[in-house]
Amino acid sequence: MGEKRQVDVVVVGLGVGGEEVAGRLAEAGLAVVGVENTLVGGECPYWGCVPTKMMVRAGLALAEARRIPGLAGSATVTPDWAPVAKRIRDAATDDWNDKVAVDRLVSKGASFVRGTARIVGPGQIKVGEDTYAATRGLVIATGTKAVIPPVPGLAGTPMWTNREAIEADTLPSSLLILGGGSIGCELAQVFARFGVQVTIVEGGERLMALEEPESSQVAAEALTADGVRVRTGVRASEVAYGTEFSLKLTDDTVLTGEKLLVATGRTARLGDLGVDTVGLDPSARWLSTDARMRVQDGVWAVGDVTGNGAFTHMSMYEADIAVRDILGQGGPDADYRARPRVTFIDPEIGAVGMTAVQARGAGIDVVESHVPLSSTSRGYIHGPGNEGFIKLVADRQRGVLVGATTAGPSGGEMLGAMSVAVHAEVPVRTLLSTIWAYPTFHRGFGDALKGLGFDR
Repeated sequence: MGEKRQVDVVVVGLGVGGEEVAGRLAEAGLAVVGVENTLVGGECPYWGCVPTKMMVRAGLALAEARRIPGLAGSATVTPDWAPVAKRIRDAATDDWNDKVAVDRLVSKGASFVRGTARIVGPGQIKVGEDTYAATRGLVIATGTKAVIPPVPGLAGTPMWTNREAIEADTLPSSLLILGGGSIGCELAQVFARFGVQVTIVEGGERLMALEEPESSQVAAEALTADGVRVRTGVRASEVAYGTEFSLKLTDDTVLTGEKLLVATGRTARLGDLGVDTVGLDPSARWLSTDARMRVQDGVWAVGDVTGNGAFTHMSMYEADIAVRDILGQGGPDADYRARPRVTFIDPEIGAVGMTAVQARGAGIDVVESHVPLSSTSRGYIHGPGNEGFIKLVADRQRGVLVGATTAGPSGGEMLGAMSVAVHAEVPVRTLLSTIWAYPTFHRGFGDALKGLGFDR
C-alpha cells in the first residue's frame, strides 16, 4: 500500500529548469516534491553543455598549438583523449553522480523522489506506489531525448547518441554522424581534432540549416579544414552493423565507420508521463505554453520540453516566469524575440533573434549587412584562426535590429551586445553613435551597422 501525500506543487523532471523551479518554490515556503528518474541537473551538466564544452576547449587547445608555426615558432602536438575523459568524469559529472545536486535541492526545503512519475489525473501524480496530490499545480520539466530516425537496420545497433559520445573513455578510429546541426558539428570537430576520421551526413542542403547561410558555409569550411568529410543533401537509407557500421545513403554511396552517432534532433519526453489523463497529447513533439508558461490550468511547463530552444539559458528564463506565476507575482511575460544561441565550434557561431529569411517570412522589410571578421583590425592582428563574420538583420521601417550573427574566435562572447540591442529594440541610429573599443572583434559591429545604410 503506497503513501498518499498532499503538497502544493509537484515538479516532474529536475534538469536545470525543473531544479530551479522546485528550489525557488520551496524557498518561498511551498511544499514541493521534485521527481527525477535519472540525474538531478539533467542533460546540461552530465551529457550536454558542461562536458561538451570541456571537449571543445581541449580540441581548441590542439588547434591553437597547430597554429603556432608562422606566429610563434614551432610545436609538436600529440592528442590524448585520456585527460579529457578524466576531466569530464571527475570534474564535470562526479562520475555521473548527482549527490551534490540532490543535497543542494533538499537544502532549499524541497522533497526529492527518485523515480518515474506518471500523471493519473488533474493534480494527481504517482511515483511507484506513492501518490502525490498537488493543490497548486504540476510543473512538467522532463526535457527531451534524441530522435532516432526510422532507418532500416538502425534499431538495436550499438549506436551513439550524445550521451554515449560524452561518456566515451576512448575514441573510435572512425565515426559516422547522422545530423549536421549544432550537436553533430560540435562533436565532429572535437573528435576530428583528436584524430578520429569523421563523416557527417546531413539530409538538408547545408549544415546548421536553421541559421544564416553564411554560418553554414563557415561551419562546413572549418570542419573540412579539420579533416571532417561533410555530405549534405543525402540521407541514410539503410544501416548494417557487424564489426563496424555500414551506412547506405540515398545516392547509393556506402560509408563505413567504427561508431555511429545519431544527432538528428530532439523530442520531448512525454510518452510515459500520462499527459493524456489531463487531455494532452503524449505523442506531441513539444508542450505548447502561454506567455506565463502555462500548458493549462494548474499545469506549467519549462525547459526543453516546451520546444522554445534546447538551451540551459532558456530553461532558466522559463523557470523564472513559471515561479513568478505560481507565486502570483508580476513581472514580464515570456518574450522570445531575442533568443540567443551559440554553436561551439571553431570559429564559434553565435546568433540572436531572426535570420534574414525568417524576418522576411514574418513580413518584415529587411535590410542586412555582412562584414568578414578578417577585414577588421582585430581579425588582421589575430591571423590564423580569424575565420568568421558579423551579420546584422534590421527592420527598415522601424530602424531596429531583429537579428544578428557573430562568428569568430569569440563569436559567443560578441553576441552579448547584439542580444541587448535586439531585445531592447535599440534604434540603429543610437548604435551607430556607440564607441566601439579598438582593436576588438566587436568593433566590427560599427562597420556592419554602417552597412545597413541608415542615417545617423
